[in-house]
Amino acid sequence: MTQYILLIQDNLTGTTTAEEWTTFFSAVHSSGMFKGGSEIGDRIRLGNSTTAQSTDHVVAYMRFDSEDKEKLLALVNQHPVILHGGTVELCELPKS
Repeated sequence: MTQYILLIQDNLTGTTTAEEWTTFFSAVHSSGMFKGGSEIGDRIRLGNSTTAQSTDHVVAYMRFDSEDKEKLLALVNQHPVILHGGTVELCELPKS
């Protein structure tokens, strides 16, 4: 089983609807791949913050476990942020 984190950016070019979110979360929950997520709140930068790029544009994340990356990609492509011109980033988590 491969674990993934989906980073959701705040760069929509349109407005999402409650119905789109309900439909998406229904699909996510019924997929069996969704393992949780959250909005991201206030940040505190530590260390050398003068050379690090800001992640303020990342506003939420979702976790998934999947043995079928194509199936996961098909699900993620239904995300309302993508549907409205925004960006999400699917990152594979290394096995430890």
